[in-house]
Amino acid sequence: MDDNEEQKPPLRGLKKGLYVIPTLFTAANVAMGYLAVLSSIRGFSVYATDPVLASSYFNKAALGIGLAILFDTVDGRIARATRTATEIGVQFDSLADVLTFGIAPTALLYAWAIAPVFGEMTPMHGLGVFLLFAYLMCGAFRLARFNLQATRPVKLIEGATKVDKKAFVGLPIPPAGGLIAALVHFSPMPMNVKGDPTATYYVYALMGLVAVLSVLMVSTIRYTSAKSSSSGRPAFLLVIAIAAVGMAIWLFSEYVLLALAAVYVSHGVIWWLIRPFLVRPTPAKTS
Repeated sequence: MDDNEEQKPPLRGLKKGLYVIPTLFTAANVAMGYLAVLSSIRGFSVYATDPVLASSYFNKAALGIGLAILFDTVDGRIARATRTATEIGVQFDSLADVLTFGIAPTALLYAWAIAPVFGEMTPMHGLGVFLLFAYLMCGAFRLARFNLQATRPVKLIEGATKVDKKAFVGLPIPPAGGLIAALVHFSPMPMNVKGDPTATYYVYALMGLVAVLSVLMVSTIRYTSAKSSSSGRPAFLLVIAIAAVGMAIWLFSEYVLLALAAVYVSHGVIWWLIRPFLVRPTPAKTS
């Protein structure tokens, strides 16, 4: 037997194969975003003539974004569990998120609500397009800031925020896009079927929501991260809770997904508002 073969470490091929697994889930994330954009385009092309068919396309797009959140969560956990996280993986994951949770939700919201209600040459149509662009830009900036903190967890400039693995700084873009998708999944019919002025008021509210999500993504408000894992009884209870939520989603997806997305997006703001009243200031030392 050749000496080189004897010195070859065991399971070397398996170790290399582990690096592919997170990438496959990230690729599935990209695929869901791509299909969501295509479904939004198909829904937009028929919303005026066949609202029911359009609603099926919009619902498929929303479900695609929801599945992408699952893939996005799994790929990171697998990379950390197998210790196969790489810098190129971080960059690839963020590029996937720009498509799936940035471009896909804005395309879906435009085709489902803004375009069917506001004429193309009206000021409100232009405002809606601008807000969707602002959402996309804020999401891209949020991902760039996260990548910078993840790859260089040091103080870069005066006042830079320290990396906290237990919390995200600013609203992550997946739950922001997930909330938009959950709203569409809750009511996938094109917004124009509600008639005036109800449809107009709904779109006003949606545009306000997009503005709020954009600000939250670039803010310094902290959001809970699920990266830290627990063992023992808490982990067992977590498995039970996940199973219960999964069953609830299967039975009442329209309500449960919207509730989960709304709770996550709002909990950071609520904690930011009440934290000054709960955290006691440290008394100054006297000499």
